[in-house]
Amino acid sequence: MPSFIEILAALSGIISVWFSRKASIWVYPTGLINTVFYIWISYDAQLIGEAVVNLYYTIMSLYGWYNWLRRNEKHELIVQVSRSNRTDWILQLSFFASMYVVIFLSLNYLKEAFFPGAIPWADALASAAAFTGMWLMTRKKLESWIWWIITNIASMPLYYIKGYVFTAVYYCILLILAIFGYIEWRKKAAAHA
Repeated sequence: MPSFIEILAALSGIISVWFSRKASIWVYPTGLINTVFYIWISYDAQLIGEAVVNLYYTIMSLYGWYNWLRRNEKHELIVQVSRSNRTDWILQLSFFASMYVVIFLSLNYLKEAFFPGAIPWADALASAAAFTGMWLMTRKKLESWIWWIITNIASMPLYYIKGYVFTAVYYCILLILAIFGYIEWRKKAAAHA
């Protein structure tokens, strides 16, 4: 049976992704509710990588909120939905690979010392993809949705194995929303190109 905190975290996350799909600034305040609660849930499940990801989400949500609100001298929004260029792709793949290695090695150490229930390779995959997706989301890059899709696919079995069935279903819903988010942002990116 899911706890009240798990239900509140999941509902706020679904609402946040819905706003994200629409490229609405409300993605950030609703996302902050989600991330704060999932820091606790992930820590409790010994999914330390996921707990760190949610702390990162919290920090990046504050930055994204600021970045999405920035306007130029004509009062137009500066950050618009766009596609990654070749340099962006190199940076995001390098960022992902670096994060994966750091998280994997850290989780291997923590598994031995403190968290015997940790699953380093899967937790590192979900976490590194999430770090990359959130970074790109703050820049309104279409490809952020690809990283969210990877994150959601990797997170479903992680939480299910740990007994958080409700959260596993939550990630399934997020996966569906991420696919629709990608489709919607692809149209927005084409309109701004």
